Amino acid sequence: MERRILTGQLKRFQREHPGPPVQLTFLPEGSYNSQVQAAALAQQLPDVLEFDGPLLYRYAWQGCLQPLDLLITESTRTNLLPSLEQQGTFRGHLYSVGVFDSGLALYGRKSLLNRVGARLPDRPEDAWSVSEFSRILEDLSREDPDGQVLDLKLNYQGEWFTYAFSPALASAGTDLAHLGSPAANRVLSRFQDWQSHGLVDPDLDDAAFLEGRVALSWVGHWEYPRYSQRWGSDLCLLPLPDFGQGSRSGQGSWNWAVTSNCRQSGRASEFLEFLLEDRQVLEMTAGNGAVPGTLSAIEQSPLYREDGPLRLFSIQLTQGWCQPRPATPAYPFLTSVFQQAMQDVLHGAPVSRVLTAAAQDIRQDDLDNQGYR
Repeated sequence: MERRILTGQLKRFQREHPGPPVQLTFLPEGSYNSQVQAAALAQQLPDVLEFDGPLLYRYAWQGCLQPLDLLITESTRTNLLPSLEQQGTFRGHLYSVGVFDSGLALYGRKSLLNRVGARLPDRPEDAWSVSEFSRILEDLSREDPDGQVLDLKLNYQGEWFTYAFSPALASAGTDLAHLGSPAANRVLSRFQDWQSHGLVDPDLDDAAFLEGRVALSWVGHWEYPRYSQRWGSDLCLLPLPDFGQGSRSGQGSWNWAVTSNCRQSGRASEFLEFLLEDRQVLEMTAGNGAVPGTLSAIEQSPLYREDGPLRLFSIQLTQGWCQPRPATPAYPFLTSVFQQAMQDVLHGAPVSRVLTAAAQDIRQDDLDNQGYR
């Protein structure tokens, strides 16, 4: 869908903005990063590059990208979602912009939550505390045939674990770089408790919430079409639980940058400005269901505007209730360590031992790379 829309937008751009032709090259997502790294080594990067947000800091540190500070107009920059500007900034310079962003929340069944007397918070500042959330899970479990009432999308792989669960670290006042902290221990211990007490559905068929096996699903904006079609007015959208310092959502998605190889920065700038016009943003997000990447487009979006059913995601991204991945070149290593730690903990390994080993690995990586200076 996104490829088809982008191809159409490119044709429109070349009609409306005559100049040197722009050619799109699509790469398989599974090997995308390795192909970009190979092109960078061969000095064959394209003028403009789209890539997953967390890769930005590594690419910028390696010198693959040039700052956008003078290439993007101030009006366009101030219209970006704050979350996207934060994601695109590395060491004081803006390196990327995004047409859309993403968000996390809890989808719930009102009827089941009402049955156990749970309140239904609709704003981040009113989120359940983690203790309240745990009590609600236990109450729901007593009313459930198999006791499994929470879907964590454990059928997803890889980066999902970091995107979905590292915001809980931020909510507790820590981050991926400090997995040896007491706060990180408390967070992962909670997840292990939910798992070990049989509250989590493994969701191997990706249908736990759709089939009514669970009352709550911890997932992103992209599930709204399936969930709303299945449950209609019984569906509710809730902020993630507060682990002590406020609810936090994951955020971030694919974004655009200008490479250091680019010799037509004016044309590149023109193309990025075009992609961030309301028409293009709304067309893309109508197709992929993501959160529009600009403030003006959100105001026009049926899903994400003031009275839209997914307004919670807009609030999280525009009012600071979200957590970007750490802006460090070490991110690829941090995410791999955290993914493994989460999987080990969910399989019952001692939390302290897992996190101590993870923290040691992170320290060694930092030493090996001389602090990524």
